[in-house]
Amino acid sequence: MARRRNASGGKEMTARQRVVYEFIRDLVQRRGFGPTIREIADAFDIRSPNGVVCHLKALEKKGLIRRNEFKARAIELPELQAERKRARVEGEPGLPFAGVVSAGFTKQAFELNERIDFDEMFTSPGLFVLRVQGDSMIEAHITDGDYVICRSTATAERGQMVVALNEEDEATLKYWYPERKRVRLQPANPEMGPIYVKNARVRGVVVGVVRGEV
Repeated sequence: MARRRNASGGKEMTARQRVVYEFIRDLVQRRGFGPTIREIADAFDIRSPNGVVCHLKALEKKGLIRRNEFKARAIELPELQAERKRARVEGEPGLPFAGVVSAGFTKQAFELNERIDFDEMFTSPGLFVLRVQGDSMIEAHITDGDYVICRSTATAERGQMVVALNEEDEATLKYWYPERKRVRLQPANPEMGPIYVKNARVRGVVVGVVRGEV
């Protein structure tokens, strides 16, 4: 079986381990957290969860990942964490600026390269920044021109403030209330009604607010 050396530490991986590792790395980079065993199994047509676990244990033994067996998605990548740390040291401070989010739905470009330096307040990996447009969340003390710091995630608890996407990948900032056949996206403004979406998705959960201009 073919083997390759990885970029960190020179440890060998089989070809299969490498594609699994790169799949995990890609998801962590894009959405802020790793895949479940089921997602890995589906991606590589692995019938048994034990087959996935064997790959994960091999990668863990080689120091390429760290796992928490009690959390489904808790896979950490030491190499990626080291890269992020080096980036801050070498002059790339700040969080990714992902654009503007408004009272209604707006198109978002979540891959922007611009960065805003909030590192003194928010330094965890998997965060991004959006500038708020409009007054839909004024009773949550978030006003036009403020910045919200979001943790990249695809899930949220009922009542959490989220950046949500509709079927057209348009984004809005609202409270998240799943209902039987739809999701209620609730503003924090008594003059505005809720938005109802059948297939809403979470892009991030708000973890902080920075006032006005920075």
